[in-house]
Amino acid sequence: MRTFSIGDKVAVLDADMKGVVLKVSEKQIIIQTEDGFQMDFTPKELVKIEGDQRELSKFSDIHMQQMLKEKQLESPKRSFQKLPKVDKMPAMEVDLHIHQLISSTRGMSNYEILSLQLDEAERKIQFAKSKRIQRVVFIHGVGEGILQQALIELFQKYHVDYYAASFQKYGMGATEIYIYQNTKE
Repeated sequence: MRTFSIGDKVAVLDADMKGVVLKVSEKQIIIQTEDGFQMDFTPKELVKIEGDQRELSKFSDIHMQQMLKEKQLESPKRSFQKLPKVDKMPAMEVDLHIHQLISSTRGMSNYEILSLQLDEAERKIQFAKSKRIQRVVFIHGVGEGILQQALIELFQKYHVDYYAASFQKYGMGATEIYIYQNTKE
């Protein structure tokens, strides 16, 4: 079984995604992707990127064969594979609090701050669509509701379903979207 440490550079085996390990537990590893998202995986879904390797394609054939054997041994043989239910798939989280996006708001107007937050939200929606991520949680806080209302207008522009995110996890300050993926692409 592969072991990971905080700070390890890793790649996701079944996706075109790389990142750095932020947290390690026995069954779950949280990474921060190159695009700044925090996502969790099981150890068998990740592989370390050693030294100056830039791509997984640079692994030796022997190393690749060993990883494939490990993966086959860990998962039972099936004649078909069920797709995970949407409820079980982790949602990508995007924190739109301004202090998470920039280090200082000195000299910025409220309009400029709101524009920056909306630009970030739009980039993350486009990223999710390109990576076929169906669920995204936007953490916007409670406040006066201006950012939340602006987000709803953005979601309507992208024709995505939106609803209040888990109250237990986020309280009143988050909205989750569901992106329908076009299967003909």
